[in-house]
Order: sequence, then structure tokens, then C-alpha cells
Amino acid sequence: MKDCALSIIWQYGARSVRVVVPESLLMKGETLLRAEELEASGRKQATAGPEPNQAATDKQPPSDSTSGHGAENGLPLGTPLGRIVSKYIDCMKTRRTHHGFIADLSYLRGIFGPVCAELERKRTNARRGKVKLGQELREPHIEATRLEEVTTSQIADFIRESVQRYGLQSKTANRYREVLHRLFSWAMDEGGVRMPGEVNPVDKVKRYKESAPQIRFLSLEQIDQQFEVLKDHLVLRGLVAVYIYAGLRREEALWLTLEDIDLNAGKHGIIRIQAKTVNGESWESKTKVNRVVPISSALRTFLDRYERPAVASPWYFPSPKGVRWHTDNFSKTLRRINRAAGFPWSSLTFRHTFGTLLAAKGESLYKISTLMGNSPDICRRHYATLTPEALTQSVEFDERVKGSVAVEK
Repeated sequence: MKDCALSIIWQYGARSVRVVVPESLLMKGETLLRAEELEASGRKQATAGPEPNQAATDKQPPSDSTSGHGAENGLPLGTPLGRIVSKYIDCMKTRRTHHGFIADLSYLRGIFGPVCAELERKRTNARRGKVKLGQELREPHIEATRLEEVTTSQIADFIRESVQRYGLQSKTANRYREVLHRLFSWAMDEGGVRMPGEVNPVDKVKRYKESAPQIRFLSLEQIDQQFEVLKDHLVLRGLVAVYIYAGLRREEALWLTLEDIDLNAGKHGIIRIQAKTVNGESWESKTKVNRVVPISSALRTFLDRYERPAVASPWYFPSPKGVRWHTDNFSKTLRRINRAAGFPWSSLTFRHTFGTLLAAKGESLYKISTLMGNSPDICRRHYATLTPEALTQSVEFDERVKGSVAVEK
């Protein structure tokens, strides 16, 4: 039985060695050996056609004609960077939320540039603030043709140069590191890639020290001012009320349907944050966990006054066109109104206001994290130090007034 293969012959004076590349490698488009890896005294001749199967020893090139970890260990010489990144992106589509997928896509584009079709920038009108021609050439990228060529030093240098050039925050720098670590972990575990030493090159890249988060939230007076500015914008006013009094993320509120808000359940009603498919579009929360948020009396007041536009739409808070708000369009509309009033805050500020109000009441971080769909650790970093007055009574040890503790004089 004969296979279609590529026959490669190296000649070193009177000595010649024939190497047969199997059909399986040809179908994958792999390059077994590179011309630059040959000795100066050798020359290569290649012909395509049917070749008989040969013993494994006959298929190996001279030991001095190859270089790199792949040849020495009997491994493939490398995986084309664009191909493996493309496969990883295809896999991410099924595992990441839409928001997380789009964010990671942006980071990968910044790291490698347009190495595959998925990372090519879409050319749009420059007036819309999109990409200018040739921008990729001015940005720092990790330069490599094979994934196995990427080193720890390259990754560290890329992140450091990006921080210096663009003034990135430590959190963003660490985000680059996390995105790369996931890529290499997937490539090694599922992509069939064997990195030098079987080690993820990102492991030894040190994380940047992140400063304490600066959380902005509204006072009760500022909350009243915000609602006053939105009194003529009923849909926006309802959305802001949901952000402030229920702590929903921006997308979570924009994806609320008529079935998600039940005013007859519980004391004042409930809001269901749940995965859904509407008009062929699928969505799930950032954490991929469904949750229920009780409606407070304050929020119920706004919902009772809310007059939903008379449109044939499944959305509880439809856009002016009767469709679901696009997140950017919503933010731009709200920002334009608030800037005119001199307000610098955004929907994230409203969400932090909800967490802060709960912390000020003395609610546990576990309850706050459950209501907001966060981990207790994130809530601790965000809200534990915002309202120290709520802990005042907790540090009082003199219980003589209550008579429960004997204090020695």
C-alpha cells in the first residue's frame, strides 16, 4: 500500500539521506524541516509523488541537520501561530460568555496582531473612532511564527512595553497575562501543542501589583438628583432605578424581558437574572449563574410608576426603536444627559451604590455577593472598607453598661 508523500533528499558530498513526509502531515500543512536549518555544505531537493512506506529510521533526517527542542525530542518543529490561535478562538465561542469572548478577542488582537482572520480589524468610517490604516504596525506585538517559539521573556517584554507606551493600569497588564495563560494552557491540554519543557511560558511572568480599587458611589442626595434629571426619560429612569436598588450589571438590566420581572412574587416582587434565548440571540450572565434579586420597596415605587412604551417587544426596558438597547448606545445616551447636568458617574457607579448601601446597613459580604452575583472576595475588596462607621459597635469591648462583661479596674 502506497501513500502520497513528499520525498526530501539531503546531499552531503557523496552522502545522501532521503526523508519521506507522511500524507497526514501534508494534509495538515506542517513543515517538517526548514531550509535554514541545513548545514551550509548540504543542499535540498524535493519532489512530490507516491513514495513507499519506509522504516522509521529511514524517515529521520541527519541529527546535525535540525535544531530546536522539537527535533531533539522527536516532537513536531512547531505549530503555526495563526492556526492555533484561530482554533482557540473557535473554542472560546462555546465556552465564554459573549461579553467575555469579545473582551478576550480584543486582548488577543493586541497581543499578536492580525495573525488570523478572526483577529483582523474591521475597517470602518474613521469618524466613528475606529481603526486607522496601518495601526497594527505601530502597536507592540509578540512576534512569532510558531506558538512554541513564544518565550517567557517575550511575554514579559510585551506587557512591560504596553504598560510604558499606553500607561496601562496594573489590572489591565495582569489581564494580558491571564488571557495568554489561558491560551497556552488550552493549547497544551487540548490543542496538541507540546511546549519546551512541557511548561506554560506565562507561569514565570510575574503579576503586577494592583492598587486598592477606587469605588465611586452616590450619596442619598445624589441619588435624588439623578432621578430628577431623568424625570422626562422614563425608560432610562427605570433602568437607573434597577441599577441603584437591585445592583444589576449593565447588560443584565438591558436583557430583562417581561417574564423576568414578577411583581406578584415575594413581598414587593422579584427580578430573575437568567440565561435566555430571544429572537435567535442567546445570553447569560457574566458568571454563568442564574440568580434572583428581591425588589425593594424603593424600587417597587419606581416600577409602579414606570410606563412601558407601547411597542411589540419582549424587552422590559426597550430602546427608542422598540428593540433591545445596545450597551454602548445606552451608555452614550445616559452619559450625554448626565454630562449636561454635570454628573460624572455611570451605570457601574449605580451598581457600586447598591453594594455600598447594603454594606452601610451592616449586611454580610456573603449576602451582598449573592445579591450582586459576585464572589465574597470581590465584595470584600470593593465594599469592606467603604463604610467603617458600620463597624463602630463591633470594636466596643466595654460592656459594663450591659453588665455582661466584668471589667477590672
